Amino acid sequence: MVTLSKIYTRTGDAGQTRLSDNSEVPKTDLRVEAYGHVDETNSTIGLAVAHGGLPDRVVEMLALIRNELFDVGADLSTPYDPSPQWAPLRIEQPSIDRLEAYCDELQEDLTVLRSFILPGGNVGGAQLHVARTIARRAERAAWRCAEVFGLDGEGSVNPLAITYLNRLSDLLFIMARAANGTEHEVLWVPGTDREKP
Repeated sequence: MVTLSKIYTRTGDAGQTRLSDNSEVPKTDLRVEAYGHVDETNSTIGLAVAHGGLPDRVVEMLALIRNELFDVGADLSTPYDPSPQWAPLRIEQPSIDRLEAYCDELQEDLTVLRSFILPGGNVGGAQLHVARTIARRAERAAWRCAEVFGLDGEGSVNPLAITYLNRLSDLLFIMARAANGTEHEVLWVPGTDREKP
């Protein structure tokens, strides 16, 4: 249970913050950057849902994903401890398996792509394209954490949290296609195939 009785605390005014294990780090710490991008991904998904017009099944999937993104943020903000006092919140393989199942489910009704598509479409679909690019940025930031802190041993990063972000970006792309309707997709025309200006 989380209790937020007061939103401002002034404790971060000197450029420091605390991770989930209560260790103090600079606000420029790579972990803080990574879970900040995860939060931005979640906010962008929330905006896509708020715009309306998304397929009901996509909204249903996103309701769970929005909660799991808080789990991803908590995971990234908790350095690995081989003997923690309390079991930390971690992303586990079944969450990734579910994202892959969502991809397969939505993909069944979509045409096969013969080219990349340009981001856009209706407002909800376009916002999901924005969300997928932010999810990729979160993934890159998480990989930078892994380069510094490792993927195994004390203080390391859970590799499944990073995998989750990778699958999520794929799923958001598919969701954008489902939201927009593939009949209105605008395919990328490479510069070699476009009329010269």
